[in-house]
Amino acid sequence: MLARRSATLIEALAAVAPGRALREGIDRILQANMGALIVVDDGPDVLAICSGGFLLDAEFSPQRLSELAKMDGAIILAPDASRIARANVHLVPNPNVPTSETGTRHRTAERVARSIDVPVISVSEELSLIAVYRGAVKHPLEAIPRLLARANQALQTLERYKARLDNVSGSLSALEVEDLVTVRDVVTVLQRAEMVRRIAEEIDSYIVELGEDGRLVRLQLEELMGGVEDDRRLVIQDYFRDDSHFQLERAMDTLAEYSTEDLLDLKMVVDVLHLPGTAALDVNIQPRGYRLLSKVPRLPDSLVERIIDRFGNLQKILRATISDLDDVEGVGDVRARAIRDGLSRLAETSILDRYS
Repeated sequence: MLARRSATLIEALAAVAPGRALREGIDRILQANMGALIVVDDGPDVLAICSGGFLLDAEFSPQRLSELAKMDGAIILAPDASRIARANVHLVPNPNVPTSETGTRHRTAERVARSIDVPVISVSEELSLIAVYRGAVKHPLEAIPRLLARANQALQTLERYKARLDNVSGSLSALEVEDLVTVRDVVTVLQRAEMVRRIAEEIDSYIVELGEDGRLVRLQLEELMGGVEDDRRLVIQDYFRDDSHFQLERAMDTLAEYSTEDLLDLKMVVDVLHLPGTAALDVNIQPRGYRLLSKVPRLPDSLVERIIDRFGNLQKILRATISDLDDVEGVGDVRARAIRDGLSRLAETSILDRYS
């Protein structure tokens, strides 16, 4: 499974993505064979470790950044990188903060990022390398062609996992119609959906880092991920047992927080459903009907809730007559017929797909 990046690191990478003025300024520094140390924050904590230099408070421009990099000191920017606050600054972070770096500039960058948790950018003139520090994380920026290659490889992986998810999701639909669902069938779909979501999350971080060069990757990702997150939520909503301490959002958060090893263990995924007792994987279980009803065109969520409250589970909904559905508040005769016809077509399609 691909590594996952923190939200704060992704935010820092977005600030230096291609197409941003800050990235243009950094590229100018590299092209001039110079180095730089840039802190993207001018709050009190940052100013407290600044010594010397001079106050600018000037509007940011790539040209100004590259000119100021000719001096040895650090450059302090506003949090949104819209202004250059100070230049030629000597940074004095806590020397007791641990660092794995060796060069003076990089050691300072890591210590500042670890102690204050602000984005710090180090530009190495010797290695022609840009590194972004945020908290305890160091992220060297890769060349765009290499990053695009990694993103495309991840897209291929996502496509394979999505195909497997579609297969198990289609099988679950047929089993729901036939009332043959087991706990194993449900947690397999949840496992696959979470794997797909994590790969998509990793690709999204590549897109952030690619900036304007990631437009095509984003289009492909959006096409592949259409409906996946909704389906993941609906599967949990169909089968989990809620109480005052364990509700839908907590179930989804629990699944997202699993390690890769835990996610691969179907017995661990069962806990997301919060079933009473210790549910064996081959025990039969009935869906409430959220997932199948969501596929009926133009059926509002409020009516889905009323229908499920009225009938209790999917099998009773499938057996309900037009008159039974019409009795649900807000449905009416026309919509009742549409629901009946829609469910019949979905049931027939699901079974045909399974046995074809």
